[in-house]
Amino acid sequence: GKKIKVVEEVADGLGLQNVKVKNMRVEGLQLQFDFIVSRAVAAMPTFVHWVKGKIKKDSVHPLKNGILYLKGGDLTEELKTYRNAQIFNLSDYFTEEFFESKKVVYLPLKFKG
Repeated sequence: GKKIKVVEEVADGLGLQNVKVKNMRVEGLQLQFDFIVSRAVAAMPTFVHWVKGKIKKDSVHPLKNGILYLKGGDLTEELKTYRNAQIFNLSDYFTEEFFESKKVVYLPLKFKG
């Protein structure tokens, strides 16, 4: 789709050699990754179930391997079982109205769920 094309162009424009762009259902992936990055396509527990075996255990980055998930709204109830989840409010970085309720949820590999 169009969004995947944009991601490919951004990765190419930045010269990123370690980015793999896939337009498919995560259940079909037979690979493991340092990070799973996605916009919200399901409630967090459902998404965690889909990707749990897809994250490499060995981390080579300052940020531990895990999930980076774009979500909106109140996440209190949805994230209550993920005590180690970190929430980054995008409104702290962007002033446009669109970002007022948007957050990036970082869930390191050692999550429960």
